[in-house]
Amino acid sequence: MPSRKFADGEVVMGRWPGGVLYYELQVTGYDDTSRVYTLKYEDGTELELKESEIRSQSSFKRRKSQSSSGSPSRRRTGKVQSRSPGRPAKSRRRSSSQGRDHKDDKEKTIQLVLVFFKLSENNTRSYNGEPDSTERTDTSLRSVERNLEPDLEIEHEREEQKIKEKIFKTIKTSSKTKELEFGGRIGTFTLIFFLPATVFYLLLMCKQEDPSLMNFPPPLPALESLWETRVFSVFLLWFFLQALFYLLPIGKVVEGLPLSNGRRLHYRINGFYAFVLTAAALGILLFFQFELHYLYDHFMQFAVSAAAFSMGLSIFLYIQSLKAPEEELAPSGNSGYLVYDFFTGHELNPRIGSFDLKYFCELRPGLIGWVVINLAMLLAEMKIHNQSTPSLSMVLVNSFQLLYVVDALWNEEAVLTTMDITHDGFGFMLAFGDLVWVPFVYSLQAFYLVGHPTAISWPVAAAITVLNCVGYYIFRSANSQKNSFRRNPADPKLAHLKFIPTATGKGLLVTGWWGFVRHPNYLGDIIMALAWSLPCGFNHILPYFYVIYFICLLVHREARDEHHCKQKYGLAWERYCQRVPYRIVPYVY
Repeated sequence: MPSRKFADGEVVMGRWPGGVLYYELQVTGYDDTSRVYTLKYEDGTELELKESEIRSQSSFKRRKSQSSSGSPSRRRTGKVQSRSPGRPAKSRRRSSSQGRDHKDDKEKTIQLVLVFFKLSENNTRSYNGEPDSTERTDTSLRSVERNLEPDLEIEHEREEQKIKEKIFKTIKTSSKTKELEFGGRIGTFTLIFFLPATVFYLLLMCKQEDPSLMNFPPPLPALESLWETRVFSVFLLWFFLQALFYLLPIGKVVEGLPLSNGRRLHYRINGFYAFVLTAAALGILLFFQFELHYLYDHFMQFAVSAAAFSMGLSIFLYIQSLKAPEEELAPSGNSGYLVYDFFTGHELNPRIGSFDLKYFCELRPGLIGWVVINLAMLLAEMKIHNQSTPSLSMVLVNSFQLLYVVDALWNEEAVLTTMDITHDGFGFMLAFGDLVWVPFVYSLQAFYLVGHPTAISWPVAAAITVLNCVGYYIFRSANSQKNSFRRNPADPKLAHLKFIPTATGKGLLVTGWWGFVRHPNYLGDIIMALAWSLPCGFNHILPYFYVIYFICLLVHREARDEHHCKQKYGLAWERYCQRVPYRIVPYVY
């Protein structure tokens, strides 16, 4: 039997199956029977190649640069200096300003990525031999530079613009979801019942005179009392009113991030206008003596109505997703298991015409509804306790959470870069979360204060306000920094930020907030959640459920982010984790 030609650990040049370009790989294994080598990219991606598809590095000798020719048959290769994607480019002159050097590095990185995309388009048009994500940009630069050099000058501006749009594109090949989250099929089946039960339990406990955990279970109401057709009609009116505001031709229209097929969806940014119109409508209702505390009196029925609607919506979404093309399915909800895909969401961006259901539900009916519920609780407190003004605790809770909602609506465009929009499908998880969990659980503190008033002093209120402001500052500045960098990494305003280049063409920030901890926005979230609960005092743990839940949620999200980023960025993410060791809380976690 002939001996193997390449040893384990040896760095070679391997041809990507079906392609014409060679990539720098490392041998990690060999099968004596099939004579097939296992090789690995720098970012950890593995593939198998036959010996005939592998060449030694010494066979790739660079040739001197010659004059370029427009004829494909006479195209000549030029000498392009190879460099590691993780090492910054060397400019001919070193500026004394670190910001200028980093800006030059960004421009050179973009130019080299352009080289790759032009070559792949000119030579293969549809390069089916790319790795399983065309984010292989930076790791492929060495092989591209050693083989071919494009003539950048002869390209038209329009073609160049199209190529530039691909630099930061995330292209994912549609495939079955292999790694199941949330406990897989059994876990998601359980959550479909457990989540509504949790909401109803919390609301029933808040209604008790002594909402202690020792009083479990709370008295269960009669089933017929949980449903009221009038309440469901009011909920439907609210939902479709927000849909009407969403369809109004006000606000700018922006493009979302590229989909797997390269297409960008359009979104109208008018959430803040919808909030203003809702506030005006409420003002008119209150002027005509409408009893808004009706929400408090029928709070459980509203929660049941919202849960029923979210279930019906989820069923509609799943049935609709069965007719969606493969490329429009969510990467996290295409397992082939009905219950799992129903829960996580089978289709990524379900739409009725131009009406994007997921994007609409993400910020409109539930988030704005949260503010309306808080206001209803404030009015209910004044009426029940015969007060001319609301308590200081209720004012703090309403003010803090109003700031959070207004911030989300004012920065509505930022939601387009979140995992909810770019990665997760729209199924029961997001439908129930947006329409039930957010408005009825996030308003738990205000609901609790109606039946369990808590007096706090002005100095305590001032301290809690400072705490909330600190959390909000961390949350907002970290998110703004991330969103600006995602949208335009070459923005001169971001020239002072350092980053680690990745194989996707994107960068991982290692300065600013994202060099402090890996998820500084989560740190701000936790601080704000604590500030929202402190006005409720310490008599019961129930108002702090939100804090406990939020910590668990963020730890789960952080684990998802870590797994997703490790798969997406490979070795670059490992270098980032070494550079930024703390995940959410510095020196703690």
